[in-house]
Amino acid sequence: MKEFYKKILDNNKKWVEDSLAKDPNFFADLAKGQTPPLLWIGCSDSRVPANEIIGAKPGEVFVHRNIANMVVHSDMNMLSVLDYAVNVLKVKHVIVCGHYGCGGVKAAMGNQSVGIIDNWIRHIKDEYRLHDKYLNSIEDETERFNAFVEVNAKEQVYNLAKTSIVQGAWKNGQDLMLHGWVYGLNSGFVTDLNVNISSNDELDEVYQLSNL
Repeated sequence: MKEFYKKILDNNKKWVEDSLAKDPNFFADLAKGQTPPLLWIGCSDSRVPANEIIGAKPGEVFVHRNIANMVVHSDMNMLSVLDYAVNVLKVKHVIVCGHYGCGGVKAAMGNQSVGIIDNWIRHIKDEYRLHDKYLNSIEDETERFNAFVEVNAKEQVYNLAKTSIVQGAWKNGQDLMLHGWVYGLNSGFVTDLNVNISSNDELDEVYQLSNL
């Protein structure tokens, strides 16, 4: 345990040294502020590092992560990140990125209790209920699992679009586009789910907030 802890401290020192060797002003420039063009909403899974997947440097991606990359309208953590990213940092893109093999999505497909996380997984189960006919029509379990990962990511993009934060930005003429991706753990590639929303015209009328 102590050896691992010492190792990560040593790794930090080496990273600092390597970064400064490439650019002596690296940290001085970072300390001046951030203007990332992108907010990434991803899964907490340790195998899905946002910056590395898209080849971004520190300062280029604002990140929020939770189990199964969910956009839950009562989650003040997510809403606070979204509000800051959209209204202060003025990001132009928000990507919801799920990943194949997601443990949260897998747990939502079953009935086993796994503790307090059951309360979070219930939101994922709600997404399954919305698409149960399509998902239950897929006989192969792995294919159904992969399809549910994709469906969940798409639904979270729509959940983003329904927020007053995003709709307020669109009403004010702010350039903001929402995207849905899925990352392949066994390939490293992302799949664009072709859910790219840039106005509330693409939502059902009941979700279009008119008094912002």
